[in-house]
Amino acid sequence: MFEEITISDLGVITGAQIRLHPGLTVLTGETGAGKTMVLTGLNLLLGGKADPATVRTGAGQAVVEGRVVVADGSPVRERAEEAGAAVDDDGGLLLVRTVGASTDGSPGRSRAHLGGRSVPQAVLGELAESLITVHGQQDQARLRSPAHQREALDAFAGAAHGAVLEEYRQAWTERGRLQATIDDLTARRQDLAREAELLRLGLAEVERIDPQPGEDVDLGREIERLEHAEDLRAAAAGAHTALVGDEDAVDDTGSAAGAVEHARRLLDAVGGHDEHLAALRDRVAEAGYLLADAATELSSYLQDLQADPLRLDAAQTRRADLASLTRSYGEDVAAVLRWAEESGRRLLDLGDGDEKVQALTAQREALDARLADLAGTVGAARREAAERLAATVSEELAGLAMAGAVLEVRVEAAAELGPHGGDVVEMLLRPHAGAPARPLGKGASGGELSRVMLALEVALATSPDQGEHRPGTFVFDEVDAGVGGRAATEVGRRLAALARGSQVLVVTHLAQVAAFADRHLVVTKSRGSAGGPDEQETVTASGVREVAGEDRVRELARMLSGQEESGTARAHAAELLELADVAR
Repeated sequence: MFEEITISDLGVITGAQIRLHPGLTVLTGETGAGKTMVLTGLNLLLGGKADPATVRTGAGQAVVEGRVVVADGSPVRERAEEAGAAVDDDGGLLLVRTVGASTDGSPGRSRAHLGGRSVPQAVLGELAESLITVHGQQDQARLRSPAHQREALDAFAGAAHGAVLEEYRQAWTERGRLQATIDDLTARRQDLAREAELLRLGLAEVERIDPQPGEDVDLGREIERLEHAEDLRAAAAGAHTALVGDEDAVDDTGSAAGAVEHARRLLDAVGGHDEHLAALRDRVAEAGYLLADAATELSSYLQDLQADPLRLDAAQTRRADLASLTRSYGEDVAAVLRWAEESGRRLLDLGDGDEKVQALTAQREALDARLADLAGTVGAARREAAERLAATVSEELAGLAMAGAVLEVRVEAAAELGPHGGDVVEMLLRPHAGAPARPLGKGASGGELSRVMLALEVALATSPDQGEHRPGTFVFDEVDAGVGGRAATEVGRRLAALARGSQVLVVTHLAQVAAFADRHLVVTKSRGSAGGPDEQETVTASGVREVAGEDRVRELARMLSGQEESGTARAHAAELLELADVAR
């Protein structure tokens, strides 16, 4: 329940503090006084869109604060504490919204705070669903919509019906996802078949050539050796001769090995006289061993090295085959082998495409059967609730000066299932006995729609299945438009009845409705001047005050005739208050 709303620099309102209480509170005032800004401020607290143009001219920002009382364990309190908000010991929760004025053509920033913590604007919107129900003249237009009528019936049907309906909606969403996947696979079947064929051809070519890991590197080395076999032979033979000498020579002193051996013998002869020289002798001997090993390997290399044109031709042919693979499937053999492995897995997936479609189709068919069952349950609950809602609203309409009016709520099977079930819901109004029942969207007048909407709200609020889940605060913004005379009196009486168990705030221009209020608030407008003595500017400011006693009589007289001091009007106003007091 809202306890207080404070508004600063919003529209024409410089500052206003509105204290709210249980029961029926009406808000009245002259046209242009600022009643709309009160509702705009409330909308900001409920997470509505901020408009910098609503900031009072000359002010840096508009500020709206609201204090609500939330019960322990309520959804509002749980969500607020989840957002880090602080709740008073008595359950008080502070909501704050600031809207910055436009500067240099740039829109001002909007900020939201909840229980002392900065929160996203959307958090306030989430709380609004459990805090308050707001009805304006635009709701009358929505009531003409079959979708809105269906939503009202679903709300009246109760929480258990809502749970089944939510289960249906989730199943419908899942069916849509399945169908989208099936459609995608089916539409892409030709492309997938073409892709699979290309993969099979590529894998067949790889299998035919059968590349081995590192084969391209080994072939490159072998071809390089075979192409330069004679040069390699000459170099190896010359090196061998340089190391060990010519086999036909008398001695080997002209070879590197012979020279090293001669040096070793010289050092060995005197090594015993000097340790340093002996160490050098050992190093020379080691060099001799290395030269001998190198000469042996050169000899072996010369024996193995052969110019083999046939092998060279085969190697080059093999490299050409590998090159054809690397041109198509990878920069080297290793990349080709990776492609083949990945393509094999992809081909298996593509081969399962038909099986996937079949499996998904089976899932969809099972889901269709489940949807049909849920739709049947939803439809049965709607038809049962439709009878109760029609009877309840018709009874309410009789109390709203529409004696003989009957609301019909028809629930008919749709041509096919949809996201909200398999029903078409339509509300029809028979305004009086003998008149044909016509859809609300076609035959009902504005005044009739106002009363039907009020009757629906009362039915929802008092439903034993659903009423306890409704927000405790209702706001009606001139829903009595198009209503007058006795009907206006009955609207006021019914709003007062609704307020017995709820907090109701009504913005009205009808004295007959305002007379039923427990508290009467008036938006007042004043004019002053600003600027220096040579430059005066007219300034309009508004505030909100509570009226009672003679002040209330004068306000009702103004609403009746526009002349608050008229004796006749004041007498009529006093009479309205007496009648309203009796009619409670």
